[in-house]
Amino acid sequence: MADKKAQLVIEGNAPVELPILTGTVGPDVIDVRGLGASGHFTFDPGFMATASCESKITYIDGDKGVLLHRGYPIEQLAEQSDYLETCYLLLNGELPNAEQKAQFVSTVKNHTMVHEQLKSFFNGFRRDAHPMAVMCGVVGALSAFYHDSLDINNPQHREISAVRLVAKMPTLAAMVYKYSMGQPMMYPRNDLSYAENFLHMMFNTPCEIKPISPTLAKAMDRIFILHADHEQNASTSTVRLAGSSGANPFACIAAGIAALWGPAHGGANEAVLTMLDEIGDVSNIDKYIAKAKDKNDPFKLMGFGHRVYKNRDPRATVMKQTCDEVLGELGIKNDPQLELAMRLEEIALTDPYFIERSLYPNVDFYSGIILKAIGIPTSMFTVIFALARTVGWISHWKEMLSGPYKIGRPRQLYTGEPQRDIVELKDRK
Repeated sequence: MADKKAQLVIEGNAPVELPILTGTVGPDVIDVRGLGASGHFTFDPGFMATASCESKITYIDGDKGVLLHRGYPIEQLAEQSDYLETCYLLLNGELPNAEQKAQFVSTVKNHTMVHEQLKSFFNGFRRDAHPMAVMCGVVGALSAFYHDSLDINNPQHREISAVRLVAKMPTLAAMVYKYSMGQPMMYPRNDLSYAENFLHMMFNTPCEIKPISPTLAKAMDRIFILHADHEQNASTSTVRLAGSSGANPFACIAAGIAALWGPAHGGANEAVLTMLDEIGDVSNIDKYIAKAKDKNDPFKLMGFGHRVYKNRDPRATVMKQTCDEVLGELGIKNDPQLELAMRLEEIALTDPYFIERSLYPNVDFYSGIILKAIGIPTSMFTVIFALARTVGWISHWKEMLSGPYKIGRPRQLYTGEPQRDIVELKDRK
């Protein structure tokens, strides 16, 4: 793997030889672990050019618009697979055969209920609490209810915790929504698919059980697939960092949820709807497009472009198709916000300013429109993102624990005061 070497020449010091590591695909990586012996560290705020770990789970080529899970393109998984099959792939490294899939689906379904006493936990939150605040709390609290499998050094315990998290997240997400609405919490149903079950728990009540639309269930399943994992993003890195301390899996996932809550990360699709509210009407689009193009104007068009993808977000192509299917199924017309979104999409796909800068609509743009059309409030968008991303988080957590690892401990460039002595209080100016 380290068949090449780099040499770092620091003035006044002997040259430092650094191994160059080669992955399966992607750029080579200079191993700087030995640099500390020379009395130097690297400085890379935001980790723009730093690999924090070795992983076999997800690969992204932002320049070419490529996203692979265990080698499989995201477009193929979204078209030919389903969410639980993708979960199996992320967790185990290979797609399941028919028998393995049936067993995995059955196991997940048998873990969808949560401890009945967990219901009372919700009563400690205000009804108007943000759903992500509640989600952080209840997921972190799972370790108090399922402490029979918290030995992180036991592979079987890790498997049980992984399945429990994947299975229970839709139930918890729906419970968060029902609590905010003041409606009875719905129990999961094992006769429904993963996505159907989530929509059932979200929108049905004990007095009225409506059939779940196959189109909406398919759209929900695709949203889950397209958000399942995305390499070493802020929340995944947070889960790995928390996990490196030996924290239990539920605490690690709660940490990931907290990181995801930020508007620059998981809150992006919620920010799209907020932006549409600010623009207000189609007649204002030209004005706001001009503001977006003005370098001196703080206004930003949310849902366009991506930090990683310098080409088109491969997830957005699938999501656009799904968006069209959902809007067609629901027959939504004369919705000012959706009309506004479609007009913005048209401009972004044809305006040279956006094309030259690769500011194409991303996955957050379309997922926000779909979730709104289904009837999910914007405050729940990031909760659904957390639900979908849980399998990615727990896959990275499992991968890290399955081999040698060290507790994460970044270094720093210190720019504070050098050592100094305390002056007596009476003598301080």
